[in-house]
Amino acid sequence: MSARGRAVAVLGPSQLVCWGISYYLIGILGEPMAQDLGWSRTVVYGGFSWALLVMGVVSAAVGRAIDRHGGRPVMLVGSLTTALGCLVLATAHHWGVFFLAWTVLGIAMRLTLYDAAFATLTRILGQEARRPISQITLLGGLASTVFWPLGMLFADWWGWRGTAVAYAGIALLVTVPLHWLIPRAPRNASPAEAISAEPTRPAPHRFVGLLFAIMVALIGFLASAMSAHMVSLLIGLGLATSVAVGLAALRGVGQTSARLAEVLFGARLHPAVLGILAAVCLPLGMVAGGLSAWWTGFGAIFALIYGAGNGLATIVRGALPLFLFGASGYGARVGRLVAPSFVVAAAAPAVLAQAMETGGPMAGILVALAAALGVLAAMLGLAWLARRPATR
Repeated sequence: MSARGRAVAVLGPSQLVCWGISYYLIGILGEPMAQDLGWSRTVVYGGFSWALLVMGVVSAAVGRAIDRHGGRPVMLVGSLTTALGCLVLATAHHWGVFFLAWTVLGIAMRLTLYDAAFATLTRILGQEARRPISQITLLGGLASTVFWPLGMLFADWWGWRGTAVAYAGIALLVTVPLHWLIPRAPRNASPAEAISAEPTRPAPHRFVGLLFAIMVALIGFLASAMSAHMVSLLIGLGLATSVAVGLAALRGVGQTSARLAEVLFGARLHPAVLGILAAVCLPLGMVAGGLSAWWTGFGAIFALIYGAGNGLATIVRGALPLFLFGASGYGARVGRLVAPSFVVAAAAPAVLAQAMETGGPMAGILVALAAALGVLAAMLGLAWLARRPATR
């Protein structure tokens, strides 16, 4: 098997599992944690927010590490760190241990999730990484579809602590072998060789990086907010818990369906055009979410359309900087550009929780809609600037 095929074959399943046992953990276990520990939702979801802040702090360093050493050792460490974080979380009775666990999980998520996987592919394949970036997101997009129902089942059997221990076991037994099989990255070329090996491209407009960072930050806000609160948002709109979980799980179906369509038919689609398609889906999904209080079917439309937009946005997050800036130094550059997104995403669960507590679920929908419209505006500006010559 070629290095490209092997990388896709191991990183696709690893993204499914890594997202499910870390980022999506709070969506199912947050409420049982709050009830068992007797803490407010603000404190419990604040742990997840803290983890996202940690991701932002270590983002650039992780990107540099992948540029220097390749993704194999970095993502292996991430697997072990995920297991450690889940085990520490399972023992938490005091807020200090609880936040320590989320500190470890924050480091683990930056070492294992999409940004690390995209940088790993680019380190191995260079300019040829665009299609593999799309391909590995196919399984990753099903993480909530698989792990939200599975996590609810585990929690019914073993409680939230037992579920965290089970997730640690999954990290060790599944993701460690997968990350061990990542192809080794080629030895670093000299800077001159790296530059000469890339096709000549016009210098990007000086505001392109800023708009990209803004767009990614708002997408991160929505992803974090929906991961933490999509189920509780649907429940607040009047749906039964089991129905809300089932509908929210359709988010993964929407993500993977949109990504599959991009893999099959989007090979010649410019990343900026793909970004606009993604950005249009986000506000449409939020409008459908607001209407789900009147008809359950709108809840399914909400999850599917938002999932489709978020799924395509993930591909844009990996492919657009490759088009704009090239493969050389990809990990470090993208690590810097996406670092603010983790800080913004860290605030999202608390912001949406506060909006829902003070104004009800419709207030949460309106906050999410405002962020979605911001993504659309930033993406339209980015597409326009990307076609213009740079100004110095």
